[in-house]
Amino acid sequence: MKHFWSSIIFTIIGFLIAFLYLGKFEALYVVFLLGILEVTLSFDNAVVNAKVLETMEPKWQKRFITYGIPVAVFGMRFLFPIVIVAVAGGLSLIETFEIATSNPEKYKETLDGVDHYIYAFGGAFLLMVFLDFLFDENRKISWIKWLECNRFVRRIAYEENTEHIIATLMGLWLIYYTRNIADVDSGGIALAYFTGTLLHSILITLDGLLSTNGIRSGIMGLLYLEVLDASFSFDGVIGAFAVSSNLFIIMIGLGIGAMFVRSLTLYLVEMKTLDEYKYLEHGAHYAIAFLAGIMFTKIIWDKAHLSEIFVGTIGMLVVGASIGHSIYMRGKNENDKEECK
Repeated sequence: MKHFWSSIIFTIIGFLIAFLYLGKFEALYVVFLLGILEVTLSFDNAVVNAKVLETMEPKWQKRFITYGIPVAVFGMRFLFPIVIVAVAGGLSLIETFEIATSNPEKYKETLDGVDHYIYAFGGAFLLMVFLDFLFDENRKISWIKWLECNRFVRRIAYEENTEHIIATLMGLWLIYYTRNIADVDSGGIALAYFTGTLLHSILITLDGLLSTNGIRSGIMGLLYLEVLDASFSFDGVIGAFAVSSNLFIIMIGLGIGAMFVRSLTLYLVEMKTLDEYKYLEHGAHYAIAFLAGIMFTKIIWDKAHLSEIFVGTIGMLVVGASIGHSIYMRGKNENDKEECK
């Protein structure tokens, strides 16, 4: 319970601010719904975060909360959407902020107009995260053996640049497919998509250069986690406007959810949950692949109005299945869970 006290206090303060700001209890319910939305979308994010934090020094694990929360709440769920709209609309940050506070419908309309590029960037980054996991030749545990242990996957896992080749092919297909779709700029899609893959590669490369003796660089680990969090938050920020058009209420609600996700991350690290549930990491990465696929689907199929709650629920079900299978396999021979043969 100690891991969640800060989140509970943050929630109480957030509810109080929301009530004082709008002066009605309806605001509390909206904040609650947005918090649930964020948690359902980012539950698998907590698992991946925990895996990264395990390789970081204890002081940087604590800084994940100290420094990460302001960035997650204010930066990714308030300032970042404003920057996106400002760049897309050719406006200054001040003008965009005024639109967001005085004309939320126009702000939402502008944000919806650039959601394809947001999905391309976020989907590309998450795809790289999944591919890095799938083709990790050092991974000792396999879950879905027909996928992780088939001869083709295990063969190319030992070849260099496999992840980049697959991601590049996916990007080229996405650009080709969107070239004739109305209201979608395939050039903008290309820029956003390959920026996402490039950023992932830069972070991984710098992380490798700065890590020593298997201990991940604190600053690079923190940066990686923040970009990962941003990729997960894109869907939630855009979908939040279906619940409320008030930017401050959205920030409070999603911020509360982000706080609980971080508390859950620390809980998973300190309780060694990833060691106890062998397939939990697998489930989280398959949920990430699913979310990336949903983002690409929303780009190429404009009528794919999939509820963010639905997307998050599917992710939680995949993670839940991995936990259930982990429990089941405890009574089996440990060799059944070892690396592909």
